[in-house]
This record gives sequence, structure tokens and C-alpha cells, in this order.
Amino acid sequence: MIPRYARQPMIDLWSDATKYRIWFEIEAYAAEAMAEEGIIPKEAARTIREKGDAATFSVERIHEIEAETKHDVIAFLTHLAEFIGEDARFVHQGLTSSDILDTQLAVQLTRAADMLIEGIERVLAALRTRAFEHKDTVKIGRSHGIHAEPTTFGVTLATFYAEFDRGLTRLRTAREEIATCALSGAVGTFANTLPSVEEYVAEKLGLKPEPVSTQVIPRDRHAAFFATLGIIASSVERLATEIRHLQRTEVLEASEFFSKGQKGSSAMPHKKNPILTENLTGLARLVRSAVVPAMENVALWHERDISHSSVERGIGPDATTHLDFALHRLAGVIEKLIVYPENMQRNLDQLGGLVFSQRVLLALTQAGISREDAYRLVQRNAMKVWDESAKFLDLLKADEEVMAALSAEEVEAMFDMNHHTKHVDTIFARVFGES
Repeated sequence: MIPRYARQPMIDLWSDATKYRIWFEIEAYAAEAMAEEGIIPKEAARTIREKGDAATFSVERIHEIEAETKHDVIAFLTHLAEFIGEDARFVHQGLTSSDILDTQLAVQLTRAADMLIEGIERVLAALRTRAFEHKDTVKIGRSHGIHAEPTTFGVTLATFYAEFDRGLTRLRTAREEIATCALSGAVGTFANTLPSVEEYVAEKLGLKPEPVSTQVIPRDRHAAFFATLGIIASSVERLATEIRHLQRTEVLEASEFFSKGQKGSSAMPHKKNPILTENLTGLARLVRSAVVPAMENVALWHERDISHSSVERGIGPDATTHLDFALHRLAGVIEKLIVYPENMQRNLDQLGGLVFSQRVLLALTQAGISREDAYRLVQRNAMKVWDESAKFLDLLKADEEVMAALSAEEVEAMFDMNHHTKHVDTIFARVFGES
């Protein structure tokens, strides 16, 4: 991660100082549980807690020791002993390094998930507000980038609200699944510790004991977590892409807020570029880049190897930090999004009424014409609109075959915009609940 695309709370969460403080909490809680079980003296557990709480761990000192030991947990324990003194011999009794590392990662991922949940909730709040604001703002719907049929901008935003709401549910599930603690020893058998120690530490850290581990927590949990982040990132990109299209000069139905003094181009002073949503598209790619490595981490050798370790040291901070930044940036874009209803109407009128072609098609079939013939009649008039910039309604009224099946009044009735918006209230009730 780089500071440009990171918020301070997430930077702090993934700092070495936070990591070492979590390591100490795990060791101190484990010592308390061992003291209750009679494995170590209670006075030693109190000393570990009191002196560790009062200590300011030196990241530089730990790195200095690690340069010699080539082992990060041992370096930390050595530094911890410098504070605790003789009772440090009771720290880490019966545990292995992965007990500390995996439980620390679980703590950080659950805390990161809580921040990401806050980000999604902000996006949802912004989408809801803007959706109701533009519930009845009619615009053209597009398929394949081509005008299809009318919808409303509120409905468009509601589709994104529903998608991010599903993402929120997935993230809460992923958080629950990743929130597991393993302090089960070298191969997961509790040979030199007790299950009760693991249970105590898990409760204190807001985790649940891993039902069965090897030397590590099974990595399918982590794969599911990062896959969830990848899906949410894809939702971010879908909404960002929609806004980028709407801001195109030829469309200009909505645009990012452009602040006073902001510059769009070093060469062209007139430019207002969708830089935030383009940035979001790139950040989404970075988040998704963590998904495949997380899945490849699942297949570790036997009870453990360390092929996953270097991967997680990268994807843990990077994926959560990038997505956290992206969610808050996206929320800001939506909150300040400039909408141009008059341009939406202009674009809607651009094809001279072709957006009502399906209604005419259905009316002809209901008047007794086969679907194949009805399609032929509608399409031949529609193509003239494309080629000649004529009015679709005028062409239909001038078509003898069409008028043989329908009256002028019936054809005109097919061009009622309200027909396309009559179920908007139902859609909103489904998405947002009854208001």
C-alpha cells in the first residue's frame, strides 16, 4: 500500500507497532489462562501483563534482533524479555509461532472488516439518498451501450444499492468466518498446551476457537475473505464505470463534482475529467489481484509450510487498505454527484421515439399480427429513424400495414412515458423496504 490511497485508521491497523501490540495481547492472555490452569505461576502472569502493558515496544529494536535471529516472533519475544525480566521464561509456553501470527492476522482482518463495513454503509447511505432524490428522474436505459427503454436515474442507483447491500451481507459473513483463533501448538494437537487456553484467548480477542487446525488456521477461510473483497471491488468498479460513461461529453447526464481551483488537464484548460471514478476502477483491479493468491494459499503442505506467509504480508494490508480508501472515495463521489436531468431528457428524445418500439410490437401482436410480421413492421420503420432522423410515431402513422391493425389513437397511446415508470414504487419498496 502507498499513503496516496490509504486512510490513516487502516494504515495504523497494519503498522508494525499495532502488530507487536497484538502479539503481546495474545501472549499475555495466554499466560493468564495458563496461570489459571496451574501451568505457570499466577504472579508470573501478572508480571507479564503489567510490565508488557507499561512497555513501549521498539520496532527498531525488534528489527535489530530479527536481523540476527532471522525469526520475527523470536525477535519479539527476546525484546519482550528485556522488559519483563526473569518471568519471561513463562511466555509462549507450549505455543508455536503460527499460533501468534495466525491469531494476530485474524484480529487485524476482523478489525479491517469492521472499517470496510463502515465504508459500505456510507456508500449505501449515499446511494439511498440520491436514489430517492431522483426516483422519478426519467432517463434512457442502455443495453450494449445503445438506447433501450426508459428507466429512472433513481432505479439505476437502486440497482447499485441492492448490489452493495448484498456485498455488506457477504462481508459480515466473511468477517465471522475469518474471526478464528488457533493456539493449538506445533501440529494442532494441543500437545504442550490446553484447549482451554485457546478458548480463553479467543474470547478475550473477540474471536472463536478454530475447531481443528494444523499448525495454521485453514486458509479456505482467508480465501473466502479476500474473494469477498474482490466482489465488493467489482461492485465499486461497476458503479465507477457507470459514472464515467455518464460524464462523457456526448452523454453528460451526471458528472463528478469539480471543485474551485481544480485542474483537469495540464494541456487543455477546458477539461473536466472523471479522475476519481477512473482511480476507483484501478483500485478495484488492485483489490481483485489478491483473490487468486489467497486461493492458492489454501493448498499448504501437510500441517504447514510458509508459502502463504509472504503472500498474506502483502495482500492483507494492500487489499483491505485499497478497498477501504475506494469505498470512502466512492461515497464522496455519490454524495457530491452532479446530475443533469435536462440532458437525460435530451438523450431520451434523441432517437425520435424509438424507445417505444417494444410497446408497438406487442400492440401489433395483440391486434392479431404474428410476432414475425409485427417485428418486421416495427423494425422497418425503426431503421428509417436511424437512417433519416425521422419521428418514429410519424412513420408508424404513415405505414398502411401498421394502420390497418391499429388506430392512430392506439399507436399514440404506445408513446406514453408513464407506462415505463409505473412500477418504480414497487421496485423501491423491494430494494429499500416500505417507506
